[in-house]
Amino acid sequence: MFRVYYLKTCNTCNRIIKELDLPDHFQFQEIKEEEITVSDLDQLKNLSGSYEALFSKRAKLYKEMGLKDQSLSDEDYRHYILSHYTFVKRPIIVVGDTVFAGNSKKVIEAAYKAIHS
Repeated sequence: MFRVYYLKTCNTCNRIIKELDLPDHFQFQEIKEEEITVSDLDQLKNLSGSYEALFSKRAKLYKEMGLKDQSLSDEDYRHYILSHYTFVKRPIIVVGDTVFAGNSKKVIEAAYKAIHS
């Protein structure tokens, strides 16, 4: 699978997508318009190792709901990701069977190497 889950209103996502110079065979899924399905999320979890790896702890709702003060299980992370797109760490870039989640420099550099190697 070659896919990017992103938010089109996110300047960081747009900048990263441009920097990655993605080949034409990549599919794009705008997560606000087309939510991540249960099966897609479960597949991403299987590739990444956990739902927590796909969960954004920077989300405004994370703090507003007091989730940062709770001990969340992996199933809790799954529930929140499926309940609102803002909990998805973004962008999520899938290159074959490898998932790159988030926008840290290290993650993006690794994604670039995987895409262009």
